[in-house]
Amino acid sequence: MSSVVGASRALRAQFFVLGVMFATWGVHVPTVKGHYGLGEQALAIAMLAGGVGALMALAQAGRVVGRWGPRAVSAVMGVACCASIACLLAGSAYTALLAVMLLFGITGSLVDVAINTEATEIERLAARPLMSGFHGMFSLGGMAGASLGSAAPALGLSPQAHLLVATGIGAVVVLVGSRAMLPVPEKAAEEKHPLSLPRGPLLLLGVLASMGLIAEGAMYDWSVLFMKQERASEASTAALAYASFSGAMAVGRFAGDWVRARLTPPRLMRASGVLGAAGMALALAVPSPAVALIGFALVGLGLSNVVPVLFSAASQVPGVSSAHGIAAVSGVGYLGMMAGPPLIGLIAEHASLSAGLWVVVVFAAFMAMTAKRALRN
Repeated sequence: MSSVVGASRALRAQFFVLGVMFATWGVHVPTVKGHYGLGEQALAIAMLAGGVGALMALAQAGRVVGRWGPRAVSAVMGVACCASIACLLAGSAYTALLAVMLLFGITGSLVDVAINTEATEIERLAARPLMSGFHGMFSLGGMAGASLGSAAPALGLSPQAHLLVATGIGAVVVLVGSRAMLPVPEKAAEEKHPLSLPRGPLLLLGVLASMGLIAEGAMYDWSVLFMKQERASEASTAALAYASFSGAMAVGRFAGDWVRARLTPPRLMRASGVLGAAGMALALAVPSPAVALIGFALVGLGLSNVVPVLFSAASQVPGVSSAHGIAAVSGVGYLGMMAGPPLIGLIAEHASLSAGLWVVVVFAAFMAMTAKRALRN
């Protein structure tokens, strides 16, 4: 049992670092846009490169994690993920940014599957809900990363210096934390085939994941830029958009295991979609930076338990290993997420970013409407 406790703590650190990396990217979206001289559409294509990389990796994630185990994959890919974020501003060519985003997508998705596979094993050994708490550390990392990004100018850190500090510390934590993770055996027979388009229960779970990840990804990629462009906020205030979203998501996830023990998955998913849609609509409808921050917090609270519930369900589908189940649902989710940034960017290019972000309201509402069918069993 002591090894399980130690592995649980190490895994929480891995989720935390991954959250910091996503937040570090998120707060530097305006910096990247200015550094490379991009419009919304070109920026959206760069985000799409990250989605393409994620989808490429997820096609083999079940096999890779099954062959090498979550501990090795999270260590190697976690360091590589940190390195990709460190290189965001290292070049000046648009093709360099596309390559960096492709690497970020590949490494981030492999880490994601690895640590979620480990989480399902620890949850099984502990015989109680733990997944939401693990994902709470991701959100807490997001809040910490965004807060550091907001404070960086006052601390005298240039954007590149901030990237190096955040990713350097993250890489060290990943390497140290991975040593305490548990080995998770997978069935050899299930490691021979790459990911294919899921069917049945996994496809339905994947559709819900795509709705949630599109909404969640919009917060990562566009919320800071929205505050800066649409609400005329200072850089330090704009960074709080991500922090408010991640902070509320962390609160929802740390309470999520308690909630999951008392609400059925369909009911929880339906409430999540309604709250997410309402929060985003509030942020877009009221032209106030303070109200926008409140709206983003409601979105974070609403979406907080979508991924934990879906990944936990995917890991328990009969006849499918946990790594393959999670990778299958993640694959469909990321496929939907890939369409989100270009769609929002295209609308923003021809109308406004506010108009583009109404997509989040639509998808969150759709997620609420489809929850019962996808999770009825």
